[in-house]
Amino acid sequence: MFSKKTSIELITGLDIGSTAIRVSVGKLDLSGDKNSNLQIVATVEVPSEGVHKGVVTSIEEAVSSISYALEQTERVVGVPVEHAWIGISGSHISSQESRGVVAVAKSDGEIGMEDVERAVEAARTVATPLNYEILHVLPRNYTVDGQTGIKDPVGMSGIRLEVETRIIQGLSSYINNLTKAVYRTGIDIDDLVFSILASAEAVLSSRQKDLGVGVVNIGGATTSLVVYEEGDILHSAVIPIGSEHITNDLAIGLRNSIDVAEKVKKEFGECVGGGFSKKDVIDLATIGAETSELVYRKDIMDYIGARTEEILEKIDAELIKIGRSRLLPAGIVFTGGGAKLTGLVELAKQTLGLPASCGYPIGVVGVGDHISDLAFTTSVGLVKWGAQVRTGHTRSRGSHLGQIDKVSGRVKNWFKSLVP
Repeated sequence: MFSKKTSIELITGLDIGSTAIRVSVGKLDLSGDKNSNLQIVATVEVPSEGVHKGVVTSIEEAVSSISYALEQTERVVGVPVEHAWIGISGSHISSQESRGVVAVAKSDGEIGMEDVERAVEAARTVATPLNYEILHVLPRNYTVDGQTGIKDPVGMSGIRLEVETRIIQGLSSYINNLTKAVYRTGIDIDDLVFSILASAEAVLSSRQKDLGVGVVNIGGATTSLVVYEEGDILHSAVIPIGSEHITNDLAIGLRNSIDVAEKVKKEFGECVGGGFSKKDVIDLATIGAETSELVYRKDIMDYIGARTEEILEKIDAELIKIGRSRLLPAGIVFTGGGAKLTGLVELAKQTLGLPASCGYPIGVVGVGDHISDLAFTTSVGLVKWGAQVRTGHTRSRGSHLGQIDKVSGRVKNWFKSLVP
């Protein structure tokens, strides 16, 4: 279908979540037309097993789920999936700031790309916590001989080059388990990408990043946050509460099964509203309950609203840490399957005191409903991330994708040797 002799390349994004594994495949036209959009040609979703809160808890079950997702993808695309960009998340992911300083190499003082790379590499040498591994080194801004706030120093003149970076890191054992699970399915890893960064790359414009914006991905077991300002990452965090907790609260409140609670959440779930009367009731038997039981819509809203408000308060707590509570002009953009909840945007405006909206992928086109499905934002973002790295369009202001840290060849070869 897509021959290697053509200028078409397929890029695969694999989002391994706690509740579902989602795969998106994009078609990238390398014929030279810079105005051509990235086209999503396939999206697949299968239930996830062996993963909890973004962490692999059973290698065998995770391998089975990932393999099934890849098989379904290959049926849709018509060619084998040989490599993919992998999203990684979980509460073990942390970030810290680091600074690198180097002397400009050329005798005439002109700063080259080599100097920038050496400065970033110097920032990488920061002492990471025990058993942690660096995923990304993201340059924020540069300083040349005391002149601060420089976004791209290449071509400038100076003697001393400094770079401020944000380092994203995760526990080595968790990273290795995820990597091993993917390699055992027989595909190569293009790179590991912090999932919320991929989501942000899919839904944010450069102007939003410049003004100041937060992206919140509400997943099944965790909620991820990243904040941008002046085009660069200011803060990131993973909160160990997700939409599964809302379902659990409903199951307890309704005294019914998880399956029934999930259906109630999807079909009747609201986290803000009013005007419910005593006549606004639901018979749980109509959505799968074993016996007839009437519940008030207002009670359902109260159960959902309480947990959703807790998630929003924890997001606000993260914004308070960095002094940006109620101070993001471009507001909060919600993505992820949990963001489909009716009334979330309105509740966020009330709780956070900021503009709020749901974020859908921009700059990509595709077929089917999944391209505009909030749950597929991360996998589509991984495809977009890979496309930007592949085409080299990575040095625009606010985007430093070219600096992502590759999975080391030594570890990669070791895992591949485990595959029969």
